[in-house]
Amino acid sequence: MNLAQLVSLLGEPPMPFGDWAEEAVLVSAAALRRGVDPAGFAASVPGASVLPNGVIRIVLAEPWDVVGEVFAVADQGWADTPRTWDNPGFVVKYARFRAVAVGRWARDLGVPPEPFEPRLLSDARDRAVLRALAELPGRRVSRDPGWAAYLVRLASAYHDAFEHAAPLPSGDEAVAPVHTARVRLAAAVQKVLPGPDRI
Repeated sequence: MNLAQLVSLLGEPPMPFGDWAEEAVLVSAAALRRGVDPAGFAASVPGASVLPNGVIRIVLAEPWDVVGEVFAVADQGWADTPRTWDNPGFVVKYARFRAVAVGRWARDLGVPPEPFEPRLLSDARDRAVLRALAELPGRRVSRDPGWAAYLVRLASAYHDAFEHAAPLPSGDEAVAPVHTARVRLAAAVQKVLPGPDRI
C-alpha cells in the first residue's frame, strides 16, 4: 500500500518513526483525532497494528512507496558560501548538485533507468534518505513545517548515502540493478532540494 492510499484511509499523512535501518515504520494518531476504527484499519492494511495507546503502527513492506509524491521545497535564501559543512546553504545546495550529477553521470556510464527494483534500496543509508522523504506529506500539512531543519537533514542523509552507498559503479565495477535504484533515489532527492543544478 502506498502513502497516498494510507492518507486516503487515515484522513491525514502518517509520520515516519524510528531510523528505518531495519523496518520502515509509520505511525498515525488518526484513530484518536479522526475517529478511524483502529482495529478495522489494522485488519485491512498489511503490516498495520494498533499500539496500546491507540496509535496505529504501519510497517511498510516496500519503503520506496513513500516517494510517490515528492515535491520541491522552497529555497530558504541561503548562500552556498562559505563552502563548509557548517553552512546549511552549502550542505543543501551541494546535496542537490550531487543528486543532479548522479543523473548526468548515470547516463554517461550507461546505467539503465529500468528495471527499477526498489527492494535494492536496502542499505541503512538509502533507507535514511527514504525516511526523510517520508516526512514530506506530514510537513506540507503542518502549520509549522520546519523546512529549514528538514532540508539540512535530508541533504545530510543524502551526502551520507552518496559517500557510503555508491549510486554509481566505480573503477571496473559493472553496472548493476542497485545503481538503477540509487539513481532513482537521487532523482527524488533532486526534486525536493532547492538550488541550482551546479554550484
